[in-house]
Amino acid sequence: MHASVPRAPWTTVPDDLIRDADWVVVSSSGGKDSQAMLSYVVRRARALGMLRKVVVVHADLGRVEWAGTRELAELQARLAGVPRFEVVQAKGADLLDRVAIRYGKLKAKAEEEARARGEDPSTAEVAPAWPSSAARWCTPDAKRGPIRTLYTRLTAELAHLGRPVRILECIGQRAAESRQRAKLAEVEINRQASNGKRHITTWRPIHGWSDRRVWREIARSRLPYHPAYDWGNRRLSCVFCVLGCTSDLVNGARRVPELAAAYARMEITVGADFKAGLSMREIIRRAQVLEAAEGPAARPPAGTAMAAVIGQAATARYRRRQAAPYRLAA
Repeated sequence: MHASVPRAPWTTVPDDLIRDADWVVVSSSGGKDSQAMLSYVVRRARALGMLRKVVVVHADLGRVEWAGTRELAELQARLAGVPRFEVVQAKGADLLDRVAIRYGKLKAKAEEEARARGEDPSTAEVAPAWPSSAARWCTPDAKRGPIRTLYTRLTAELAHLGRPVRILECIGQRAAESRQRAKLAEVEINRQASNGKRHITTWRPIHGWSDRRVWREIARSRLPYHPAYDWGNRRLSCVFCVLGCTSDLVNGARRVPELAAAYARMEITVGADFKAGLSMREIIRRAQVLEAAEGPAARPPAGTAMAAVIGQAATARYRRRQAAPYRLAA
């Protein structure tokens, strides 16, 4: 690590972090946590007269992402008044294709090791090719890596400063999501992404927020949220995230059956279930049972997800304000 990279942030005060940064980069998946964070960060940056520093970046996941997510992330940024929106995407294969490529490499490795032990390579046990909570290789491949290419471009734009460019990366991770995320620091130095030309400070602005506070921020901001939440989803990114709950996965199979079928075919190719103890074939079966019992899934009324957390009255106000001409929230 370059000697100029600090070991710890000099402050954890939000306004000081924004003032000190040359760029404030907000990572947006288009999900509820991202948009609540976007609203909060933009509000603080605008109050400081530093909205010009803010850049929203969306890592496009291609066919494995909910339809319209990229467009929604851009709309949210535009309505929030952010002057710059960037889209990055991993080059080459998407997640499903990467699973197949990973399987090929793991299989070759297992066979080579079996031969070295004098065993029949055809009986070699191949490690799981799917991402998992213990091996989340999909995140650095599809999100972190491509976003760092943006950091490189932003750094080059300010090369005339003659010092390392200070980038404040804002990530919408919350402690309430998992035990693992609860252990994350609200502010820390991203030493892996930092170097002699750029210093990256990671800020998790809504790390301590509850679901209720997230939805209240969305209601206050008037920013539109993805309809998948009204359909019952708890998470939004990949339609079939290995970290998603069963109901989210079944919901995805009902609404994007062609993608579910592609995952099921990949399970056959790699000889392993998409999720430990839960195959895509079973997810599809459960979706079909619900379709048979309830009929084709109909979109619930807009605001259903919000109302379940902050109530009908607050949601009705949000809906009425959305119908009015948009003015940037103070």
